[in-house]
Formats: sequence, C-alpha cells, structure tokens
Amino acid sequence: MSFPVLKSERLILRQIRQDDIQNIFKGLSHPEVIAYYGVSYKSLEETQEQIDWYKNLEETETGIYWAICSIDNSIFYGIGGLNNLDRKNKKAEIGFWLLPEFWKQGFMQEAFPLICDFGYNSFNLHRIEGFVDSKNMNCKNAIEKMGFVFEGTMRDCEIKDDQYLSVDLYSKLKTD
Repeated sequence: MSFPVLKSERLILRQIRQDDIQNIFKGLSHPEVIAYYGVSYKSLEETQEQIDWYKNLEETETGIYWAICSIDNSIFYGIGGLNNLDRKNKKAEIGFWLLPEFWKQGFMQEAFPLICDFGYNSFNLHRIEGFVDSKNMNCKNAIEKMGFVFEGTMRDCEIKDDQYLSVDLYSKLKTD
C-alpha cells in the first residue's frame, strides 16, 4: 500500500523522509518545542532515533506520522500523526509539534482534522486521545478548540528532567 498523502488548502501531509532529519532536529532540540514534548535531541545522530520510530510505526502498523508542509512542499512546518494504535478497542493517540515560527498561524487547526479523519476512516477508530502536559496551556486551548473533550488529569504520572509532571487526557470520538 502506498503512503497516504493528505491535503488541505494550505498544507500537504506527506511521508517523513530521511532528508527531513535536519528539520526534525531543529524542532526536537528547540527549547520552546521540547518544553512540553516527551523527547528531545542534542545532535543529528541522536535524531535518527526519531526517524526510526516513525518508520517503525508504519512497519509494525501501530501508527502513522506525517511531515506537515506547505502545499507546494517547499516549507516544513512540523510533524503530526497517530501512535499507540489499538485496533481491538478502536483508538489511537494523536501527537503533534510545529516549529515555533509557525505557531499561531492555524496550521494545527488545519492538520488535526485531516489526521483525525484519516484515523476514523482508514483505521476505523472510534476514539482519538490526546495527552497534554498539564502546564501546556497553549496546546490545551488548541485541542479544546478542535472538539477534544477534557477527561481528567493523571497526576505526577511522568518524570521529565527529574521532576514529576501531570498529564491531562483529552479525547474526541468519531461521533463528536
């Protein structure tokens, strides 16, 4: 099966390629991006781990991630996709990040529905979950604007930089 390319008015969501590594490193080493993100890298060599993770999702059919780019594919904005695909329970987790210079331009609001619709229609999902660091107000506001419902807070459930952090759980059902 060929990789599904998704399009909107301003965006193309395409397969992540090896030559995206510089942009992925730029994002996943940027202090503003990694402040609330689960992974970060200090070198291009380390960033290969993330490229391999994206490929592994496809190969094991446990998820899918896209490079989010301008419609002409000349500008790389960020990454988005689905992971922890649970076919039995018809659910998956959505993940997303943008380079800071593209924040507050509506790209997340344009890409999220494409990713969700793909999940509902191609993976036959009923539920898409979003896990957001409780302190990440921008992401929490954005995910709520896209129809995700706050379900609760998992207190002190993860450790980052030797500190406990709490994570808010959001979901969107196919019927929402």
